[in-house]
Amino acid sequence: MSTQTPARAADDLGWQLGALLTRWRSAVGAVLDGIPAGPRGYHLLRVAVAADVPPTQAALASHLGIDRTVMTYLLDDLCDAGLVERCPDPADRRVRRIAATDAGHAALADVEGRIAAAEDDVLRALAPAERTALRGLLARATGPAPDGQDLCAVVTPA
Repeated sequence: MSTQTPARAADDLGWQLGALLTRWRSAVGAVLDGIPAGPRGYHLLRVAVAADVPPTQAALASHLGIDRTVMTYLLDDLCDAGLVERCPDPADRRVRRIAATDAGHAALADVEGRIAAAEDDVLRALAPAERTALRGLLARATGPAPDGQDLCAVVTPA
């Protein structure tokens, strides 16, 4: 009986993407340990920080493809952690807008720096220009996410 590992084909895209995603999950997952709900909390915080006008809870749920009930619990966790706050909409007091707190801005800046370092490590076999090219090619290949698709599901381990 042979103990050799079968050689993987150089053109096995499924294996390559799976191996890369596994390494990415491991490296970035450790960075997101301090963010409630991991990737979902991180993506929600990114949207809240980037928004010129704080988005509504419903708009966030729609944008990220997260069920509204799940969004409520996710926001509860992020609010409890002091990263975001629910603010009444001045035009409609029944609506809540989600604003990143100063602590949320600081946490995101810290996490994004550590994610960049983790991603550099994951892609260490590539030169910087190749990393940029890979990201551009992946963006073109994947295109925008379909409406209502949970953008975080692919990076959250089952």
